Amino acid sequence: MNINYTARHTDITAEVKKYCERRIKSLEKFLGYGVDVDVILGVEKYRHKVEVNVRTKKSTLNAIEETQDMISSLNLAFDNIEKRAKKGREKQRDRRRKTREKPPSLPLEALEQERRKIVNDKDYSHKPMTLEEAVLQFDYKKKRVFVFRRMDSERWSVLYQRKDGNLGLIELD
Repeated sequence: MNINYTARHTDITAEVKKYCERRIKSLEKFLGYGVDVDVILGVEKYRHKVEVNVRTKKSTLNAIEETQDMISSLNLAFDNIEKRAKKGREKQRDRRRKTREKPPSLPLEALEQERRKIVNDKDYSHKPMTLEEAVLQFDYKKKRVFVFRRMDSERWSVLYQRKDGNLGLIELD
């Protein structure tokens, strides 16, 4: 811990030094060791201005406060830095946790169910037939889809079971 004091138009009292050292020791808990701190104190008329700069290996925190009392200015500045240090620490912790989290692995059975299988099915007719014959074949085979060639136009058509229970017909060009 390295503390540099600078006074502008005022003197640094022992009370101020002691207060600053006590607050900086509590900051080291959040920031780690190896902290360099610059405390700049200034007085202009009745205003007591405090600037605190904290440097660590990873970041720099600055706070400037101005009140009618030197100790209250120091208190506000150190509270501000402490709050920002806690917030930065929580952000780092959250980032580490996010990188450690892995997507939940699915059991082997679930993976097999997700894969779709392609099965060769011969639910079609090569010979041309009328629509009535295709409906009879569709009912006989009890399938959801039946492909056939129309007798009158020689085009392929698809007969399928609709959700409402009726039959649908698609004529392909």
